Amino acid sequence: MKEYISLFFKGIGMGVANVIPGVSGGTIALITGIFEKLINSIKSFNLIAVKLLFTGKFKEFAKHINLSFLISVFLGIAVSIITIAKLFGYLFDNYPIYIWAYFFGLILASVYFVGKTISRWSVVVIIIFMVGTAAAVFLSTLNHATENDSIYYLFICGIVAACSMILPGLSGSFVLILMGNYKLVMIDAVNNMDVIILIPVVIGAGFGLLAFSYLLSWIFKNYKDQTISLLTGFIFGSLSILWPWKKSFDSLGDLITTNKFGAFIDSNGKLLEEIKPYAYERYLPEQMNSVIIFSLGLMILGIISIWAIEKFAESKS
Repeated sequence: MKEYISLFFKGIGMGVANVIPGVSGGTIALITGIFEKLINSIKSFNLIAVKLLFTGKFKEFAKHINLSFLISVFLGIAVSIITIAKLFGYLFDNYPIYIWAYFFGLILASVYFVGKTISRWSVVVIIIFMVGTAAAVFLSTLNHATENDSIYYLFICGIVAACSMILPGLSGSFVLILMGNYKLVMIDAVNNMDVIILIPVVIGAGFGLLAFSYLLSWIFKNYKDQTISLLTGFIFGSLSILWPWKKSFDSLGDLITTNKFGAFIDSNGKLLEEIKPYAYERYLPEQMNSVIIFSLGLMILGIISIWAIEKFAESKS
């Protein structure tokens, strides 16, 4: 029972990460030690599994696909996405700098803890790390598309986002931003339980997870150091997305006004919740104040959180 509770909370961590643009649920799976098992369990949905299911051999079916493991993890993911979406909607609207600062620290620490699992750093592994970093940085510079609620596009969003969600360092939510459907899917549809939007996304996600798991499992098995190096590069490069202090611009290149917490406001200081920045410009704070001090504290808390998760995983192993 303790094992399933632990898996449930790891699933919650993955779900939380999947809601946040720039943070990958796959990263959480990797640092909590369930990534490879998760991929192998997903890819076990094959012809053997179908045969066991339709011949009534439910016990053998459950064992073949590691059903108790998958239920524990995906139940945690579902619970956290449903409950955290409302909280994050509020925090992103009112205190974006604080939440970005915490996750910047979390992902910064992940670079070390994921990278240290590489058994041998060769020239090829280092080059692959640099390629992964460059790819993540490049993705962070792309401008997002406009919102599209067609069934076919939502299905494609589900496929692409699901593949990104299980790939450490590449955020499914950030990919949804690039595709223009992050707020539509992860905030509005989840909070309102809009099944017309969610069903094609979920179907696409299931298809994408199953198809991508085979490729990722094979690569991870045959080129483990190179794969982890690439993923570590993705994680490192995603830090550019998470940097808390950034100026936001609209599609016309005009600066969007923010308050001291980074929340979007109008000329009268009223919060604006429907703003969709078109581009960002990162900057370093010029002077120390209470917001910056608290943000730095949240960065440190993020680092400590990953350290604690890593120590917990070591003690369990």
